Amino acid sequence: MTQGFIENDGARLEFRRIDGAADRPTLVLLHEGLGCVEMWRDFPDRLSQATGAPVFLFSRAGYGRSSPVPPPRPATYMHREALDVLPRVLAAARIERAVLVGHSDGGSIALIYAGGGRRSKAVGIVTLAAHVFNEKVCVDSIAAAGEAYRATDLRERLVRYHGDNVDDAFWGWNRVWLSPEFWGWNIEEFLPRISVPVLAIQGWDDEYGTERQVDTIVGLVGARAEKLMLDRCRHSPHKDQPEATLDAVARFVGSL
Repeated sequence: MTQGFIENDGARLEFRRIDGAADRPTLVLLHEGLGCVEMWRDFPDRLSQATGAPVFLFSRAGYGRSSPVPPPRPATYMHREALDVLPRVLAAARIERAVLVGHSDGGSIALIYAGGGRRSKAVGIVTLAAHVFNEKVCVDSIAAAGEAYRATDLRERLVRYHGDNVDDAFWGWNRVWLSPEFWGWNIEEFLPRISVPVLAIQGWDDEYGTERQVDTIVGLVGARAEKLMLDRCRHSPHKDQPEATLDAVARFVGSL
């Protein structure tokens, strides 16, 4: 296992890499809107063990120990991460065959990247509670998170992961999702152009999205697509149902 920083367009991005079989594609983990390398906890190690594949994960600029990014964020921030930043990260990490495993915002970034019309290095996509359009349930939950950040210990719990980035990371994410220009946010146009297999996983109790998200992904993707809905699971399948998530991802990677 190696870890450190890579340079990306003037920013330092923290990364972690776990070795695996050379003939397997690298599983590239793309974190959620408030995530980072450390917030994946032991899931990357268990994922490498379950699949035998190398795993690479990094914190986007503004998160974890990566370079800061002051808000505000544009409504197209996930498009930029998918179409500009991710290709450079994969090149810097020398990854030629990737299975993108994206949680929440990371899943949306994976879908935009794979359907973006450029030379993609993805051979498969796994989404964990990804969004392809905005929903009222998502807006309501993000508004509630803002109240919790002000009134509870949520900020203190996030500081341990993001350090000095914590306020910019939280409010950058919170305010763009609640902005009027984000009400009509939609990435469905990218789905028919995805030409690699997709596994879409979501919890039945996801407080940020409904089953319509995975149904739309599976219905519009231009390649083989599978849907998995998990019981007793909220917005983080890899935390709420780790065994079921690991088994599903291992089977999917094996099928590639």
